Amino acid sequence: MSRRKTVWLVSLLLLVMTVAASAQIGKILKGGGIAYAISQFGPEINRFINGLTKTSNASPTYETKVVPVLSAGTGAYVGGVQVMGPRSAVDKVQAVVQLEGKFNPLGMRVRALVPVATKSVTNIRRIPGVGISGLLDFKL
Repeated sequence: MSRRKTVWLVSLLLLVMTVAASAQIGKILKGGGIAYAISQFGPEINRFINGLTKTSNASPTYETKVVPVLSAGTGAYVGGVQVMGPRSAVDKVQAVVQLEGKFNPLGMRVRALVPVATKSVTNIRRIPGVGISGLLDFKL
C-alpha cells in the first residue's frame, strides 16, 4: 500500500472516530449539565415553580422539592421534576425514574414517573404518597 493511501485511510478513520466520540461526549455533557443544574439550582427552581403555581412550601403537612429524572433504560439524567407530598416522604426522594412502554391496543406510548429514594435505576421502589407536581424541560 502506498504511503499516500495509508495517510488517507488513517485520516478517514480518525474522522469517523471523532464523529462517533463527539456524539457520546454530547450525551455525557447533557446529562452532566442537567445533574449540575438541579444540584446547584434545585431550591431556586423549586421556589420559582411554587410561585408560578401559588403553592406555599410553609405547610406542615406537605413539601415540594426538585429532583432529577433518570431514564430507566440507561440511568442517564434526562430532566427534572418537582415532587410534592408529605414532608417525611418528600425528604426521602432523591430522583424520579422514568419508565416507558407501549400500550399496543391503542398504539400509545406510556411514560410513568416514579419517585424513588436513590439515584440508581436498579431495584426501583416507589415512595408512597409522593406525586409529580411540575416538569422541567432543559434546552441544551
